[in-house]
Amino acid sequence: MFKARFYPSARAAALALIACCASTGAYAELGGAMPAQAASRTILNGALRVRTMTDAGNTTLNEYATSTGQIVAYTWQGPTMPDLHALLGQYAGSYQAGAAAASANGNLHASRIARPDVIVESGGPMRSYVGRAWLPAALPAGVTADDLQ
Repeated sequence: MFKARFYPSARAAALALIACCASTGAYAELGGAMPAQAASRTILNGALRVRTMTDAGNTTLNEYATSTGQIVAYTWQGPTMPDLHALLGQYAGSYQAGAAAASANGNLHASRIARPDVIVESGGPMRSYVGRAWLPAALPAGVTADDLQ
């Protein structure tokens, strides 16, 4: 009787783990490279390539890369926050340091962490999150944060 209950839950846990691992590999990270074979579209007269995807939480992510493939920004909108640690990659530590310093303002619905190497804006009420993260020094000439939607 115990085994009958164990196996279905073990299978469910294994499927959840596989789904979680598969969803985190769907995108790269800031400063990384967009896969050459990724389905993307060009914007701003070819200055940027954009790839749109949906994460495990059903949040839409836009991944912005230069014409050489370097990922310079992400934007998101959806019912859950994306995994910022995964999106920011090597810039996660800088973001966390800035967030710790800014946590005193007490704003629960919106934040803007501006560091020399990375800027992250995030906000929205529960189940309706929006935000963007970008590398200011890596944006191509003529591209501004306002172009990241």
